[in-house]
Amino acid sequence: MRKYRTWHEVLIEQLADSTEAIGYLDVSLEEYQIDGDTPFFLQGIRNVVEAQGGVTEVAKRSAIAPETLSKILSSEEAPHLDTFVTILKALGCRLSIEPLKDKGLIPDTELAIETESVKLRNEELQLSKSDPSH
Repeated sequence: MRKYRTWHEVLIEQLADSTEAIGYLDVSLEEYQIDGDTPFFLQGIRNVVEAQGGVTEVAKRSAIAPETLSKILSSEEAPHLDTFVTILKALGCRLSIEPLKDKGLIPDTELAIETESVKLRNEELQLSKSDPSH
């Protein structure tokens, strides 16, 4: 009988490739920025750590004690920025800053102003329809 792999096994195999891992972390971070889903973000980090040799290997590369790294990764809270940067460096990547507008993460200011203007006009129309004196 053929042995089937789980989705997690396939994911970990793909994340062994550093380019795939970086893309995956980038998506995890973007999702975190959009909805603040810390557990999803931390699971992304845990998956990449697992794929890149596990806690012991990444701990060696980051000069963080394996027990400490394990505790950080199992926490429900996002790691401090300096700790996160250290973990990323051990994974062969870095944190970078990009404009949100280019990523579609914040609304276009002109569009937001135009939308607000339309809302106000609609409210004015509703008020004039409900007020018989107009």
